Amino acid sequence: MKSPLVLEPLFFVGPVPLTQPVLVTWAIMAALGLLFFFATRRLSVKPSRMQAALEILVEAIDGQIRDTMQVDPRPYRPLIGTLFLYVLVANWSSLVPGIEPPTAHIETDAALALIVLAATIGYGIGARGIAGYLKTFAEPSWVMIPLNVVEQITRTFSLIVRLFGNIMSGVFVIGIVLSLAGLIVPIPLMALDLLTGAVQAYIFAVLATVFIGAAVGERRPPSSSLKEEKSP
Repeated sequence: MKSPLVLEPLFFVGPVPLTQPVLVTWAIMAALGLLFFFATRRLSVKPSRMQAALEILVEAIDGQIRDTMQVDPRPYRPLIGTLFLYVLVANWSSLVPGIEPPTAHIETDAALALIVLAATIGYGIGARGIAGYLKTFAEPSWVMIPLNVVEQITRTFSLIVRLFGNIMSGVFVIGIVLSLAGLIVPIPLMALDLLTGAVQAYIFAVLATVFIGAAVGERRPPSSSLKEEKSP
């Protein structure tokens, strides 16, 4: 079995090599983009099944952001929702024969973690200003500056390792069982892989929310905005 750290290009576009994780990622982005484009073209007061499912999904994401950050979820919904959906579909792509999930490759997980890091810094500066954000590294005392900087780095690294380790191990186990037992025996393991993929997507999105919430600080929205958001 090949190492997940070794990527062989499928083909080249000029000097640029294209690997399977890149192509699968593009396919996932295109599929999700087309799905939500067509699903949101004809929204109505009396929702269809697809619209109702999307509304439940949006409400669940908003509720998680609201409960975690205690803020109006609308500014953070696009990022957190996109991260959750991409990681979920990427994890589940392992069920397609011949496809390795992009999240089983550390490059993809590193890119996702760097997006979270950049968003954490960006939202933090947007909420507090540059000086205010930098002051958070000196809390509760300036002595903590080195430790707080290290924490920023290590928690980003933990996002990479957690997602990579869990998804890669699932791919390895199913691959080994398939090679030893055939196609029928691994079905329960594939069901477990579905659950693991969903849990890891949820954990990744929640941790991203927690990190951004810590950078932004607690800013409760006006009651009027919450009422407006909850009103039908």
